[in-house]
Amino acid sequence: MTLPALTDAQRQALGRFADELARVNRAVNLVAQSTMGDVWARHVRHSLCVAARPFPAGAVVVDWGTGGGLPAVPLAIACPHVRVVAVDAVGKKTEAVRLFARRLGIENLTVWNGRAERYADAGLPSPQYAVSRATAPLADLWRWFDAVRAPVGGDLPEGAWTPGLVCLKGGDLADETAALHASFGGLTVEATPLTDLMGDSWSDKALVHVTDA
Repeated sequence: MTLPALTDAQRQALGRFADELARVNRAVNLVAQSTMGDVWARHVRHSLCVAARPFPAGAVVVDWGTGGGLPAVPLAIACPHVRVVAVDAVGKKTEAVRLFARRLGIENLTVWNGRAERYADAGLPSPQYAVSRATAPLADLWRWFDAVRAPVGGDLPEGAWTPGLVCLKGGDLADETAALHASFGGLTVEATPLTDLMGDSWSDKALVHVTDA
């Protein structure tokens, strides 16, 4: 797996997003202020790890608990061929993400303020994938996704993610994984340390892929 190749325009858009995130975060608590010393590595590049394998064109990817648009905004910029839906129950956070999308001209990003359990009632597109950045236990993330997901139409591109949950996690995942298997049978969980994508200092962080395919 590798981070997605970016055009110059995408790199510029991601840099503008990093600047906007830092600016807005001074007024609205989107991410911990202590992490803002290196916005690119800590937030933008980290978020891009969910695109370490491709998503098929036309896929819908929902970001549960997007916070400051992470990983939704970097993913939408890096993957203009997919539709990203950023979900958060906190209104000030979804307003900030709408601001980012408007200022950066991100047309493939939809932002919704509401609880994940109410997604099906909101008239939003059914996702083939869900992503998340340390916002909820694996069992909850899978439950929300499983309740609203749709099948992928056609064949998957070579090397693409199998439809399911792709999330960024840290620490010991044994208890979360056990709780997931206890609630849902027949799932496959693949946890890949982020060292190859982010460097040795990220050895305690993982990219987790959950699927029942």
